[in-house]
Amino acid sequence: MPELTVGEVATRSGLAVSALHFYESKGLIASVRSTGNQRRYPRSVLRRVAVIKVAQRMGVPLSGIADALQALPQGRTPTAADWRRMSAAWKNDLEDRIRMLTQLRDQLDGCIGCGCLSLKDCPLRNAQDLLAQAGPGPHFEAAAAPAAAPEAPAMPQWIWPAPKKKKQRPAL
Repeated sequence: MPELTVGEVATRSGLAVSALHFYESKGLIASVRSTGNQRRYPRSVLRRVAVIKVAQRMGVPLSGIADALQALPQGRTPTAADWRRMSAAWKNDLEDRIRMLTQLRDQLDGCIGCGCLSLKDCPLRNAQDLLAQAGPGPHFEAAAAPAAAPEAPAMPQWIWPAPKKKKQRPAL
């Protein structure tokens, strides 16, 4: 099968030529040079680009994608079995990020509803100004790792502390 030009790969993959050059500079894809010193790609590069694009949409950093692709024998094109292994490795990280973003979303509307926006003692952003002890710059309070996965690295179980509940008056 004839090799593809960089323009053909760009058209077929939906990526800009500059993105393909960038991926190549990072070792994610490879080309050969024609006698006229033009890049030529094997058709299999389209599958590698698809894997890269899907992994990026999942939020996998390029370094993680590069590590997974470099683990393939002789840099071959990922097979369905390869994809299952790579995606399984990325699944836990994706689930952690989904959990963290869901918690952020759920707690964010409490901050909007409160309206206090006090930087010193907002119960959502900086309860009792505890984060001042962590030094300058933005910080999030960290919680222990979930009990279900003790070997996993510690991930915050919430972004901001839960809002303080208002004391209810006794009924008369």
